[in-house]
Amino acid sequence: MEALLDKALNVSSIEEAQELLRVYHTNPTALFHTALNLAKEAHAPQKRKSGEPYIIHPILVATITALVSNDESMVIAALLHDVVEDTDYKINEIEEIFGEDVAHMVEGLTKIEDIREVELIPSSSDKKLISSAMTFRKMLLSSIKDVRVLVVKLCDRLHNMTTLEALPVHKQQRIAEETMVVYAPIAHRLGISQLKNRLEDLSFSYIYPEAYQHIESYIESNSQNLQLKLNTFVRDIQKLLKENGFAEGEVEVFGRVKHYYSMYQKMQRKGIGIDEILDLIAIRILVKEEIDCYKVLGALHLNYKPIISRFKDYVTLPKENGYSTIHTTLFNDDGIVEAQIRTFEMHKTAEFGIAAHWRYKDGRQSKQKVNLQWLETLQYQNDSVEEFYSLAKGDLFVDDISVFSPDGDIYTLPRESVVLDFAYTIHSDIGDKAVSALVNKRKKSLLTTLKNGDIIRINTDENAKVHCSWYDTVKTSKAKDGIRSACNQKLKACDKLAAINILTELVSSCKNVDIRDVEEMFNVCTLKESAYKMTSNKDIYEEVSSKFFTKLLASKIRCKQPKEFIKNHFRVIANKRISKMEFDYCCHPKIGDEIVGFLEQNTVVIHHKLCQEAYKKMKAQKAMVFVTWADTKSVRYQLIISLQNRQGILADLLVKLAKLDLNVLNIELGIKSSESAEFCKLEVETKEDSRKKLEEKLSHKFKLIEMISLNDAYNK
Repeated sequence: MEALLDKALNVSSIEEAQELLRVYHTNPTALFHTALNLAKEAHAPQKRKSGEPYIIHPILVATITALVSNDESMVIAALLHDVVEDTDYKINEIEEIFGEDVAHMVEGLTKIEDIREVELIPSSSDKKLISSAMTFRKMLLSSIKDVRVLVVKLCDRLHNMTTLEALPVHKQQRIAEETMVVYAPIAHRLGISQLKNRLEDLSFSYIYPEAYQHIESYIESNSQNLQLKLNTFVRDIQKLLKENGFAEGEVEVFGRVKHYYSMYQKMQRKGIGIDEILDLIAIRILVKEEIDCYKVLGALHLNYKPIISRFKDYVTLPKENGYSTIHTTLFNDDGIVEAQIRTFEMHKTAEFGIAAHWRYKDGRQSKQKVNLQWLETLQYQNDSVEEFYSLAKGDLFVDDISVFSPDGDIYTLPRESVVLDFAYTIHSDIGDKAVSALVNKRKKSLLTTLKNGDIIRINTDENAKVHCSWYDTVKTSKAKDGIRSACNQKLKACDKLAAINILTELVSSCKNVDIRDVEEMFNVCTLKESAYKMTSNKDIYEEVSSKFFTKLLASKIRCKQPKEFIKNHFRVIANKRISKMEFDYCCHPKIGDEIVGFLEQNTVVIHHKLCQEAYKKMKAQKAMVFVTWADTKSVRYQLIISLQNRQGILADLLVKLAKLDLNVLNIELGIKSSESAEFCKLEVETKEDSRKKLEEKLSHKFKLIEMISLNDAYNK
């Protein structure tokens, strides 16, 4: 891949591009030549931003596709991927000439528009966001039918990343961030490390140019020493394996310097500089049979001291994307070296992932299986496309663990997943009805964190209840979506009960009015379903109560008008005197959470709206009043923000926080090293009473790592 991209960067003419394509697609058919000629004719008048003929781009995309896969239909689709979008050709014409298979891929590629991360800010009124997120949904879901569409799109994006220099800086940054956020993780999930690593390094060079240049400079200045260490270690391993019975041709050993972005991630994770990374180099050992992997492992561990905590066996427990390799890290005289042991077959799957299935000209398929379950689970039930994007992005960006069902079926979950994640992974009904589990034959709660290799049996109950507080604990999008769906239904039920109870209490002083009259009044006053939102929205409350009292007055029914009270940090509306506000201590709401208030004599007792005890009281038709957090009080949060280390960054941060009306109470800088990002920990104060809105604003401006409420309503 590196050699191909280096050559592609130096291509300046159509002839050179075609020559490169011929090198990687060696046995073209007549249909391929037809596609090439059609693409050249269709794109003939077009130029790229760099000024070169546009046709060079699809030819080089086809070349990268040919390297990844020998499926000629994919190579033809790569040649034609912009024809329908950018020229007068229609998809039915493509189908007539090249058949349904190629036409389907071209149509899928045409539908995939660029997603702009800068526009992906949760906002139901942002039409650009909805369009972009919907495109992202189509991009992934359409790929369930034919994942080859995604593979060609990744090749397209890789070539685009090599030509970003012709674009303005802000566009370079935007496209690079999008590539890092969406495309590189998809390449990882498909198991195509050749594409993933290159996409990450290219994106890294534009997102954090100073950090990239620092790493590049260090590696180049130490390249001779690193290569010497690598060559020496490779020779030592070759000699060791020969002494242990491996004949020439049965084993291959080669070394490499690790990818820049993986180095950067380690620097960030450990808070160290590039000069402190001990394992900049790694070796790969390829053998013929799976059993040979363990023979090699034994030889290495008998001759080099291993770091046991870093040992991983993905041969016994392959990753979800089909990746199978034994990882071990060894001490030698010059430091430590990571060794990866795999078969030649495993190597093909590790490099080309799902595309390895299409790499053989004789029609043979790779024995390594690539699990596309992750793609199928992206069919989330939530209506919000913004939420879909957020959940899908979370699914793409995780490290995995492998766990088992009692029958021995392997399931891949994000690291730090809990039992409930496993339950929802099996089936949404299992997740909804789960009550406990047996983890390695020991009874555990649904929120028990799982470890690699755990065996889990889920216990279910038809009367099980989903707790909304679980949402922040689970890690998988399927579990989050299931909990959100259940909680949204519960929230609607709570809103309806609370609205009727609040209005019933308001008219309780009126003669001959009971709860049945209140329910009927909803219909008489032509109030919509949104009227039930009056429990947390003052404007809707005033609209609803006004209609009620107008109707009552028309019926010559006299009622005491409600008054608004500000008590502590609450706004209460009631037609009785309120002398005290207190909590019931069963749900512990924090400032900004949705709350409800129950009237007990002249005291309002506060509960979280989704509290189980509150729900029982609502069902029992206990007296309620309208209550929300008063906006006269400030809310405090602890923020952790990642900042690129550059001159003036702190000043820029404080200016942006001021524009968001945030008062900075305390600030701590955690500087990791001269070339890595700074982690800034702040305590801020705001009058924004919606945590969600504030989080959206902050995420739009900064790389927000953590946001924790410091306002405990009980202690205020």
